[in-house]
Amino acid sequence: MRSSRQLISELAAFICAITTTLAPVMNTLPANAASPTEPIKIGVEFPLTGASANAGQHLVNGMNLYWDQIGHKIAGHPIDFKVENDETNPAMAKEKVVKLATVDKCPVLGGTFMSNALYAIAPTLEKLQMPYVVVSAGADDLTQRKRNKWLVRTCYTSSQVSHPLGEYAYKVLKLHKVVCIASDYAYGYEVVGGFQQCFEKAGGQVIQKLWAPIGFKDFTTMLKSVRKDADAIFLCNVGQSAEIIPKQIKQLGINKPLIGCTASFDESFYPRMGDGLLGAVSSSLYSTSLNTPANKKFVKAYHDKYGEEPSYFSEHGYTAAMWIAKAVASLNGKVDNKDALLAALKKVDLKDAPRGPVKLDEYGTSVDNVYISKVERKDGKLQNTVIYTYPNVSQFWTFNPTEYLKQPVYTKEWPPCTHCQP
Repeated sequence: MRSSRQLISELAAFICAITTTLAPVMNTLPANAASPTEPIKIGVEFPLTGASANAGQHLVNGMNLYWDQIGHKIAGHPIDFKVENDETNPAMAKEKVVKLATVDKCPVLGGTFMSNALYAIAPTLEKLQMPYVVVSAGADDLTQRKRNKWLVRTCYTSSQVSHPLGEYAYKVLKLHKVVCIASDYAYGYEVVGGFQQCFEKAGGQVIQKLWAPIGFKDFTTMLKSVRKDADAIFLCNVGQSAEIIPKQIKQLGINKPLIGCTASFDESFYPRMGDGLLGAVSSSLYSTSLNTPANKKFVKAYHDKYGEEPSYFSEHGYTAAMWIAKAVASLNGKVDNKDALLAALKKVDLKDAPRGPVKLDEYGTSVDNVYISKVERKDGKLQNTVIYTYPNVSQFWTFNPTEYLKQPVYTKEWPPCTHCQP
């Protein structure tokens, strides 16, 4: 009879033989199939310095809050979240995307705040053939005439929120003549274009378009040229100019009602605004005042973590993270197949985002509620109080998509300002 020592020795030899035999097979398995603890690399680029640094930080904050809430894991896999600074520079944004994809080897990519940055990186994504979640950049044409199959946009197109406001400004606010002041780059052109087309279709007139250079701090000379016969001023400015321009309008004694979109009416900078925007009416995908369980939970969690109110940028980051997590979970964390990942990202349909329901259209960009809000002071602070909701707004508004795509993308020159003075 064999001793216990002999049995243990024989068992050890058997295990060694089995391990040696299976080693080559194990080495051929995909990396993501190896272990449920294999980290999932998610790489994003945002402006963390430069004129849009505040927006960029809020976007990162929103994503980090959601990672906290799910324990920094998706389908049992730890999240390896990598953030790069694009410095509010389109060329740098392109460089950072390449780094995240080829050096850091992140299979899940996303980010971007500036529309011109998104236009800059789109050709690179085509070359890399990698899915990319657009967290907060408009760039209308990339889900329209220049559709990029690798983009999944969880925010909006630039004109998506200004189309409804054009109609609302004429039909409800009873405005007839409006001056537009917007940032001098693609986002500003597209937002103003969407507003102008719908405002004038309803019966109004855009009588002046003024373009504010990014990075400037003194707009008084430009503001002094605002036409006196305007019923209101439409604002769409990003970064520091979103705060500076309303203050300088008030300092110059220009007593015109203010209306506008998104970036010029972000609640994150309201504590620094005084009464410059009080009473203004704007359109956006989000307001902290939304009275839903999902939003109340989000606002409280954000305040508890960061000690301040969330912005619509924060919500964009949070919702994008929720979107990514749902897609990756549907693949059980296996993100090595680009086509499968892209398909999973395009299938997500959120019912409980802080802003409300979010789904994609067939072009890869989100369909959302658009909220018309009025800036009010409540409990000693300014907020965007929702006064009307346009449900399930697409990038094409009420236009027929086929006919809409026959017209040019909104630019500095189109639609032409036929009611402007020479």
